[in-house]
Parts: sequence; C-alpha cells; structure tokens
Amino acid sequence: MNDNKTNINWFPGHMAKALKQMEQDLKLIDVVIEILDARIPISSQNPSVNNIIKNKKKIVILNKSDLSEEAENKKWVQYFEKSNVPAILCNSNSGDGINKVEKVIEKLMQSDREKALEKGRTRKVVRAMIIGIPNVGKSSFINRISKKAATQVGNKPGVTKQTQWIRLSNNIELLDTPGVLWPKFQSDEIALNLAFTGTIKSEILPETEIAYELIKLLKKDYSQNIVDKYKISITEILKNSSLEENEKIMSVMNLIGKSRGALIKGGEIDIDKTAKIILDDFKNGKLGKITLERLEE
Repeated sequence: MNDNKTNINWFPGHMAKALKQMEQDLKLIDVVIEILDARIPISSQNPSVNNIIKNKKKIVILNKSDLSEEAENKKWVQYFEKSNVPAILCNSNSGDGINKVEKVIEKLMQSDREKALEKGRTRKVVRAMIIGIPNVGKSSFINRISKKAATQVGNKPGVTKQTQWIRLSNNIELLDTPGVLWPKFQSDEIALNLAFTGTIKSEILPETEIAYELIKLLKKDYSQNIVDKYKISITEILKNSSLEENEKIMSVMNLIGKSRGALIKGGEIDIDKTAKIILDDFKNGKLGKITLERLEE
C-alpha cells in the first residue's frame, strides 16, 4: 500500500454510446429520476449526465438509505431540497420509500398538467427517465416501483445494457437507462468511494488496496464499528505514535484477518481474503450504518 494517486481514467465504449442515446431521449422526457447511493450522494452523481440534463425537472432517490446513518440521511435530503430538488430516502430491496415517488412526480408535474387542462388537452402522459451509475440499485428500484421483475438485476456493475420503457399507474411512463460512469474521476476520493461501494470493478483497482483505503477512512469516524464487528481491540494501535499511518492500518487489517480466520500456511494472515471480507461486510451493511460523505465535510 502507498500514497500514490489512484489515477483511474477509463471510459468503456458502451458508456459513451449510452450517454449519446440519453441526450437524444431527454427530448421526450418531463422528469429525471436520479438514483444515488445514500452513503456517497456526491460521488455517485455523474457530472456528465448532469451536464446533459440541464434544466429538466429532477427527483433524487437516496437509495440504500438503510446502510447509511439516519442523521446524515436527513441532512442530505435537506441539502437537495435547498436546491429545489425533491429527495426521497429509499431501500429498493425492501421497498421502503418507493410509494412516495409517484406522489412526488405528480406534485412536480401539477402545474404543467393544469396548463394543459386550461388549453383543453386531456391528461398528459408523464415521461420520466431513470438514471444512475452502475451498481447503485437502479434495477432493484425499477422492479419495486413497477411491482414486477421488469429489468435484469445483478450484483455486478453495468448489468443493464439498453434502454426500456415501463408503464406505471397515473399515466406515468419510466424510461430505464444503462448505468453510466464518466471519463475521468475528479479526485481520488470519488474514485475510492465508488470502489468501496462496488461500482468500480476489482480488476481496475485491487481489492487489497480498496480495503486498505476503507479501513484508513473508517478508523476516523467509525473505529467502534470495526471493534464491534470483529471483536478486536484497536485503541492501542491507533494511539501508538511510534507507528506510521500505513503500519496502523495494516495492523488493524491483520487483526481482522486473524479474527475471521483468514490464514494461510504458517499462520500468516491471508491479506487478499481479509480484504474481501472487509469489503463484503461494508457493502452488505454488516459494519453498521455508515455514511462516507458527511455534509459537515
């Protein structure tokens, strides 16, 4: 592990194509529904897509809100609403918050529909585009809101590869779009946040490096979560001024590996297996409710 820049710079061809298609489809769209990860609301926003959306009406879905801190969730809802963007806390796996979405769409479109009625037009079909980066839970959200398995759901980034329409009640139609990343991440922090939550594949950034950086981050605000989950004592390690930062983090990872029985011949810690355990526990919420992007920062 080192302090070198992660410097992730990539752009798969299908993502470039999807962005062009999205720009075309937006001409048909009344409302954009942006699915974000409640643990990393800013890092999970695609700046390339936001440049395309421009002045379209928008709703933010803070998905996976069951995995993030409740107090932080409330702050993020207020953050978006201060910019006149309605924000809804959701857990697409359980369905929590899903029933609010159609009501918010109706409220956003009320003025437009009243104008249409004044001109003698029948009730207008509202077309909403759903956008979100890979692995943010977009397909699970669509399955919940459409009350059927309308899209292919997978636990690997980039499962949805093409656009498709889904009809809801109240004359609302949803346009699903593929999960799209952007050409170059603005900072290492954003790249790592996307790696922690499983958006960046492990072939691009090694799991051992991702887990190392995650422990480095968690020891600041969530060291007790590590202690509670793995039943280890890390206070002496973190307070030991004679240890370098990287030594402290590796010591914590070694204790986690030992606690979970991630050993190889000779009793040495299997650091690759330990890294996988740490990342899986974080992604599945087994380390407790954690918000990586906190508003006071």
